[in-house]
Amino acid sequence: MSDFLKKKTEEKTEKRTSLTILISLLLIGVLIIWFAGRNLELKTPLFPLPSPQGVQKFSSEEEFKSYLEKARDRAEYFGFGVISKGFTRFPEVLLMEPLSVAETATLPERVSETTVQVAGIDEPDIVKTDGKEIYFSPGRIWPIWREPIIMESKIIPPYKEAKTKVIKAFPPTDLAQEAEIEKSGDLLLVKDILVIFSGQDILGYDVSNPQKPQKKWEIDLEKKNSIVTSRLFKDKIYLVTKNLIDEIHPCPIKPLMVEGKAIEISCQEIYHPIVPVPVDVTFLALVLDPASGKIEKKVSFVGSSGQSVVYMSEKAIYITYSYYEDIVKFFSQFLKEKCQDLFPSWIFEKLKKLETYDISQQAKNLELQTILEKYKNSLDEDERLRIENELTNRISDYYQERKRDLEKSGILKIDLEKFEISATGNVPGYPLNQFALDEYQENLRIAITVGERFSWFGFGMGEEKSANDVYILDKNLKIVGSIKDLGLRERIYSVRFIEDKGYLVTFRQIDPFYVLDLANPQKPELKGELKIPGYSSYLHPLTKDKILGIGKEDWQVKISLFDVSKAENPKELDKYILDESWSDILNTHHAFLLDKKHEIFFLPGSRGGYIFSYKNQKLSLVKAVSEISARRAIYINDYLYIIADNKIVVLNEINWQKVKELEINN
Repeated sequence: MSDFLKKKTEEKTEKRTSLTILISLLLIGVLIIWFAGRNLELKTPLFPLPSPQGVQKFSSEEEFKSYLEKARDRAEYFGFGVISKGFTRFPEVLLMEPLSVAETATLPERVSETTVQVAGIDEPDIVKTDGKEIYFSPGRIWPIWREPIIMESKIIPPYKEAKTKVIKAFPPTDLAQEAEIEKSGDLLLVKDILVIFSGQDILGYDVSNPQKPQKKWEIDLEKKNSIVTSRLFKDKIYLVTKNLIDEIHPCPIKPLMVEGKAIEISCQEIYHPIVPVPVDVTFLALVLDPASGKIEKKVSFVGSSGQSVVYMSEKAIYITYSYYEDIVKFFSQFLKEKCQDLFPSWIFEKLKKLETYDISQQAKNLELQTILEKYKNSLDEDERLRIENELTNRISDYYQERKRDLEKSGILKIDLEKFEISATGNVPGYPLNQFALDEYQENLRIAITVGERFSWFGFGMGEEKSANDVYILDKNLKIVGSIKDLGLRERIYSVRFIEDKGYLVTFRQIDPFYVLDLANPQKPELKGELKIPGYSSYLHPLTKDKILGIGKEDWQVKISLFDVSKAENPKELDKYILDESWSDILNTHHAFLLDKKHEIFFLPGSRGGYIFSYKNQKLSLVKAVSEISARRAIYINDYLYIIADNKIVVLNEINWQKVKELEINN
């Protein structure tokens, strides 16, 4: 199955999961009651969430247990999540070109870094380099067989775990594999320490002698604990993990071991929203010294194991989670405002009393159903059919007007200096990914889609109800400005904030590319809009006025070059349709490489690696390397290293001749 089809399958699976939640939330008052004859089967009783109104710490384990009990009858909600990466490999044969003697005697002056969101804040990836060595962690290597083999009562899996390769990289004439490290995974390189995030282990290796890497420290994650994300900033690692809650003994928790010693988080160290919300994990954010493996600071808080977005600036870590407002209140308000002519007065009197009851959300939902069921049974079939249709149409319109009051994303802000939760806030809808958040001049900008999750599942007679907004929040996470209703009936596919400008792509059938002026946080403006076929799922600034978009058009990879020098009139200067159905850049920005000196960029495909020029405001394919499943590329001086699971190919960026190649032992 292609990467593209895999992604589509994952999206459909996610949407099917969301369907169960959404049906139980919004249609509890309409479809379950009025369309009872259709007998929709809900797998799990699901109920809505209140808005979080700040956070505080638990005082004891008993309070934690009490909190879990109060939250149990609330709805499950979308929380934190991690994107997984797939691995592929293909062989390649290339030619060589000798280097000059002068090149072999000098140290590199230019060395590329991993493509990241925030300059100066590194992100883990499968390739790291210091200009002398390349550290590469390929994925699982699949042998000839595809089914597990049973040998001497042991099951041998249909793959073998890859090892991290240490490659002498410069000068290219000396390209050679120097060593292997048994563990593999995402990497961070901090001076002479290589940090490997390998499943349930985090390991630090001294690579001052690349030929003999030495393990310095190891952190073991408890089996219920897993890594969410990490960053490297000012030689410190900022790590976020999540640990499944034990409802019998929820705290203290021991999520990880450092050199055999458990790190314990007491009940009194764990933050929770003041208003109970459903939780199933305890998150731990910590500061790690890569030289020693010691944990210097930590903060813990409860949350949900679903989707989330983590963004880090030079001052703070921001973590989002999704929730829904009180569905009983929402539906009751709908009946009062839009359905006075459909129901007798006693219905509204009972609803008013219901809102004042000090009972659980589950009990309120059941009582609401009982009230409506009683009235439904008093109607003849003709009147029941009429009201069913009226309700469906009216609630569709009402939701369109009030969707921002129902769908929310909560935001937690962790101050890096004090390393504690410094602010909480919320916005409507949900963000796409880390690029949907950005901190600038102490304000947080966040782009969200609202209504898409409901409308996707056909609510409202199949009409699309989605909209896209950008909100600006102050340092206390209070909304100070907004731009609303971008790309109606579409959803966000990519976002990029650059200083006081914002660039946004939405998509359903065409690709609206929006240019936003965010210079005045209280009055942000939509300045320009460009509609073109296809979409861009990754945006990268080439210059101040030129933005590169990489996405798809008609099932093929599309590259667009945008001119934003005149914000009111953005233009697509050029585009290139690549004969590829997928590029890993559509999955991770780490697969992209920009070399401004030579005005080129690299992207991998399933059929090879591609080097494009953007000189003279034109996109041109200057070099294609075939029969290699390229994963990443780096540059050292004027040499481009294309890295695949089984081979490294070096190209001279002056003339694009093949200089050197190296078979990687697997």
